[in-house]
Amino acid sequence: MADGNPGSGLQLRSLIKASGELELSLAKVDVPDPAPDEIVVRVEGSPINPSDLGLLLGAVDVSTLKAGAGPTLSGTVPPHLMRAMAGRLDQSMPVGNEGAGTVVAAGSDPAAQALLGKLVAGIGGAMYAQYRTLKAADALPLPPGATAADGASCFVNPLTALGMVETMKREGHSALVHTAAASNLGQMLQKICLKDGVSLINIVRSAEQAKILTDIGAKYVLDSTTPSFVADLTDALAETGATLAFDAIGGGKLAGQILGAMEAALNRTAKVYSRYGSATHKQVYIYGGLDVGPTELVRSFGMSWGLGGWLLTYFLMKTPPAEAQALRQRVADELKTTFASHYTAEIGLAEALDPKVVAAYNRKTTGAKYLINPSKGLS
Repeated sequence: MADGNPGSGLQLRSLIKASGELELSLAKVDVPDPAPDEIVVRVEGSPINPSDLGLLLGAVDVSTLKAGAGPTLSGTVPPHLMRAMAGRLDQSMPVGNEGAGTVVAAGSDPAAQALLGKLVAGIGGAMYAQYRTLKAADALPLPPGATAADGASCFVNPLTALGMVETMKREGHSALVHTAAASNLGQMLQKICLKDGVSLINIVRSAEQAKILTDIGAKYVLDSTTPSFVADLTDALAETGATLAFDAIGGGKLAGQILGAMEAALNRTAKVYSRYGSATHKQVYIYGGLDVGPTELVRSFGMSWGLGGWLLTYFLMKTPPAEAQALRQRVADELKTTFASHYTAEIGLAEALDPKVVAAYNRKTTGAKYLINPSKGLS
């Protein structure tokens, strides 16, 4: 056993059985000695992101969750939703996209040895665990003074926000629209846009959410529940020239409303009429699913438009390594400013299986973000 390597540790796992039962449990798993280019991290912080909830809970009916011994947690997936779970049935799966902690063991390579005892962040799944083995090259050393909580969320949300701005540049757009914009990610995106001189139209669903953004300097903040929303959105689009939107809602009418308002804004400056609409391409990328219902489009936006999906993983796959590293370094440099995350509560692995706690972190409420500390409450 390598110095500092515990040999084993607890890991949170999610299993959906063919019978329709969800089972969450804490499994004792081996922690092998690291390969020459690997490190073993004692995980001290891992956030619960919407993407984590999708794997953790699947399509379970949260009202059916019941605690068991072990600890374990079980619940029922409604029969009509089982088809969507087909690809993962009867597979016990580790959870947790990202996290941060202390390197307690390292392989023989100099790059791995240099991280021994350091606080690092990492991504790659299975982070809801006491220990996680990573490639040394995939770990991001945190700056002096940072804590594991500071670094726990430094991949998914920060790189998604940066990826949105980079996508805008790559595809020839000049401004952005973002929905569910008062989220942790949305606040990061607004700070990036302020710093980089990019016009950003923020769409929220309440006055309270709007205030979160105006308090950090946002100029364009629109409440989609107001009667004047579409008119106000069209005015903002005409002023900024935004033709690209990132939508965290997914279902409902909002994506179509954005495309329609983009078309209306472009037509304000059209020199000639075209029955095919503006020739300027308008694009909405859906990157979340806060509304799991159908996406409804009323075709009022001409023939030059696109509606597609956007995922951080696919964006990074298309990004040259040097550019990806530059994005990661920016996150590290601005960890306590642009990319600061705030948490409602810190919970241990066992607490994550408490039905009342699950109900709280599954609400996906703006401003409510939970941090799992696998080192808390367990020996």
